[in-house]
Amino acid sequence: MKTRYAETPTYVTKDGSEIRELMHPSLHGNRLQSLAEATVAPGARTQLHRHAVTEELYHVTAGSGIMTLGDACFTVGAGDTVLIPPGTPHRIEAAGPEPLRILCCCSPPYSHEDTELLEGA
Repeated sequence: MKTRYAETPTYVTKDGSEIRELMHPSLHGNRLQSLAEATVAPGARTQLHRHAVTEELYHVTAGSGIMTLGDACFTVGAGDTVLIPPGTPHRIEAAGPEPLRILCCCSPPYSHEDTELLEGA
């Protein structure tokens, strides 16, 4: 299976980020993980949320941001990778003048049903 970036549409996830599913079982036939690109506009942030089952890896490919991970808060930039264990509250904010772009790997694959929002919209 192969996907093409330019042919992959975007949508907004439950936490408010714009997502492009690069590989997801519901669309592509893989089984145990998903890979997506998230884009957070300058000055915007995702809602604080957690996943009961899913482990995530965020790999920042462009821009800079502020990551909230449990009780910790730290800056991230291109080349940084963050592990988000299941059950850990998290959000990310684009802190620079350009959009923050992140590759998100989820295992098991991302699902809205496994996303619990922890703050209002």
